[in-house]
Amino acid sequence: MSKGQHAMRFVAQKTGLSPHVIRVWERRYAVVSPNRSGTNRRLYTDDELERLNLLAQACRCGHNIGNIAQLPDERLRLLAADCLQAKSEGVQPGEFISTALAAVKALDTPGLEAVLTRGAVAFGHHGVLCRVIAPLVMAVGTAWHAGEITAAQEHFSTAVIRGFLSQMRPYAPSDSAPVLVVATPTGQLHELGALLAAAAAASLGWRVTYLGVGLPALEIAGAALQAKARAVALSLVYPEDDPRLPGEVLRLRAALPSGLPLLIGGRAVASYRPLLADAQATFIGPLDELFTALTAIRAAR
Repeated sequence: MSKGQHAMRFVAQKTGLSPHVIRVWERRYAVVSPNRSGTNRRLYTDDELERLNLLAQACRCGHNIGNIAQLPDERLRLLAADCLQAKSEGVQPGEFISTALAAVKALDTPGLEAVLTRGAVAFGHHGVLCRVIAPLVMAVGTAWHAGEITAAQEHFSTAVIRGFLSQMRPYAPSDSAPVLVVATPTGQLHELGALLAAAAAASLGWRVTYLGVGLPALEIAGAALQAKARAVALSLVYPEDDPRLPGEVLRLRAALPSGLPLLIGGRAVASYRPLLADAQATFIGPLDELFTALTAIRAAR
């Protein structure tokens, strides 16, 4: 193949992106416009290959593709250089999490806010959600279960993280953006997982209808119908053995339109995994899986 006319397989190998992701980026963000061969196969120039590689590097560093897709190549090169510099300086998410947890125990609002802000600078919008806030939420939950922090400290962390997330939305979604309804069902009163899911969806350009915690199934379904939601997301954190929960989730599934995606994640979700199959729900483990699921749902229409 002549220089500057690279096939999809070659581009995927060089960038580390899957062909599916490349196609989604082309369709949704127009990051490149490849030529077509006589058999309608995509052919990428050297410049397009470099641009995709720069975008991939930036996303691996924590930037959200929606925020950087239209940046010029020179700006992307600077982002890539910044990422390499951060790595060379030994920036580790664990350092942020341990410092943040200490701030939670000390009820230190400025200290916790400062850690979260530094995390956003170091890792970008997507990165701070996945590499700092999500692990911090898990650490807070573990510490609370172990009796290492009080209920007041756990509530304090929720309040500070909620405020931080409310200020970091990168842009207002368009009127035509898909809607995600986010809630926790009856008996699930821990909010951080739901807040994190809402922030992740907003960072992808979704319009989020956030309902809060402890809502009955029919209320969640009613809100989803009213909002014309493209998907519903539930967070399950505690308790991990609630006998009421299966009935609630199955009632929700029955009340939602057939085929409407139901995404369920959170600290306790693994304990309810058999229920997810009965409810035709998607299991969401790490936060990256929510990003993947939402991207696929949006690309499906």
